[in-house]
Amino acid sequence: MLGPARHRRVAALTASIATVALLGACTADPEPPAGGTNAGTTTTAAGTPPATRTPAVEGAPADLASLVERLYGGSDLGDAANAETVKSLKERTAPGSTVPAGAKAAVGSWFDTPIAVVTAGDDVTLAVGPTWQVVGGWWPSLGVKTAALGGGPRWVLALGSDARKGQNLVRSRADTLQVVGLDGKGGGGVMGMARDLWVPLSTGGKGKINSAMALGGPAAQLDTVRKATGLPIEGYAVIGFEGFKQLIDDQGGIPIVVPETVNASHARLVIEKGPQVLSGKEALAYARERKTLPDGDFGRSRHQGQLLVAAAIKAKLAGPIAVPGALTSFSTVGQSDLSAEEMLTFAAGLYRVNPTQVGRGVAAGPFGWAGSQSIVVLGDQARRLFASFADGNLS
Repeated sequence: MLGPARHRRVAALTASIATVALLGACTADPEPPAGGTNAGTTTTAAGTPPATRTPAVEGAPADLASLVERLYGGSDLGDAANAETVKSLKERTAPGSTVPAGAKAAVGSWFDTPIAVVTAGDDVTLAVGPTWQVVGGWWPSLGVKTAALGGGPRWVLALGSDARKGQNLVRSRADTLQVVGLDGKGGGGVMGMARDLWVPLSTGGKGKINSAMALGGPAAQLDTVRKATGLPIEGYAVIGFEGFKQLIDDQGGIPIVVPETVNASHARLVIEKGPQVLSGKEALAYARERKTLPDGDFGRSRHQGQLLVAAAIKAKLAGPIAVPGALTSFSTVGQSDLSAEEMLTFAAGLYRVNPTQVGRGVAAGPFGWAGSQSIVVLGDQARRLFASFADGNLS
């Protein structure tokens, strides 16, 4: 059993930490949909005024709107849906329905692959293009009880690169390592990794866990974390300092209540105690300061959690419809090996966690030495945390 200081429950919004860590919780306007919008008009050979047709899904390109209509109408979607979605839709108790009034779509892209989220009341449909396919969602209005979100448990590694402006984003040390998990049953967790954990590296030998990315790129960092934790993490998403600041500033800052005044000495900034709206520069300073904290890097990890939860609140309030815009924005400043389907279903799944089934922890350990290097020893505390997270849940 993990002690409350290292393993506590947090609100459901903490689950959205993944979106924040991976995407900066940016809710920028999505890109215009490829292929045009569902114009809702027809023309006649005689040139008479076109008949007006109310769009079934506001903001959706015509082919996506047609696919959503087929879904609600009870049609066999065939290759226009993945296997998990087809299985979930077999539960439909209301086939032949029309698309609920007020349905709307947000369309964006994940590294040039079109993505979309369609909301209709409490229903959410997730789709990936360019030939639209339904890859997940949930449909209570149709009597579907099982959400299609990639199953579970699932984990993603969120990386913050130490690269400065002009440096290679993915060949620098990992400044932040967070493993985000979902158990597929309404629970999840976020596990921070102490940067100085001394572990076997996928590139060979042993070293501090955050050195793997500098030596072999994010794939090597992912493999190193997989081996250290024993968790089959799906993939990674990495962002750097400049990208992080840009995403924060693009959304107008991050509202947060700072528990204690922080002298961010490295950035020559003071973050005052109390309610604040942090700019990108201030948020980065708050997330990175450790030298003036009494518990050093562990306190730094705690600050990152506070900041990410505050940003998650902003993202959570926007709802799943904001996911395409967030993924689009991240794609301009970050890198990832996750497919559009993997990222879209994972990000959407964060909105379905139960507040009592989400926890946080930090894989820490006692300090030690490896030659002249100060390190964190991978010990029993971290191993218990890894074992606890094997079901995707830290609550």
